[in-house]
Amino acid sequence: MTLFRLFLGGCLIVITGYKGVTIGNHGADLMPVFFGDMAAMAWPGQFNLDFFTFLLLSGLWVAWRHRFSAAGLGLAVLATLGGMMFPSAYLLVISFRTGGAIRAILLGAERSRQG
Repeated sequence: MTLFRLFLGGCLIVITGYKGVTIGNHGADLMPVFFGDMAAMAWPGQFNLDFFTFLLLSGLWVAWRHRFSAAGLGLAVLATLGGMMFPSAYLLVISFRTGGAIRAILLGAERSRQG
């Protein structure tokens, strides 16, 4: 669990730093570039589409983990829009809240107790 937490912390630091430099150099208006690359039907767009489906899966998992509660749906939006910044921070926090129990991390506390 320690290596996993170090990985998550490293991802969070690197992505946050990179995002800060990118916003500083190019502004925060990502959406036209992101979806514009997809509309162009070239390799950058294919990568963006592939990545976007991972983001949607991340959001769906977070919503499901929280049983589609209002908080879970709010977190799902953050997961979908936040890129790796969200799951790295989210998984880091819940790894401590669950005491590192991978079943509880993946399923949520209630489902992990159901067997």
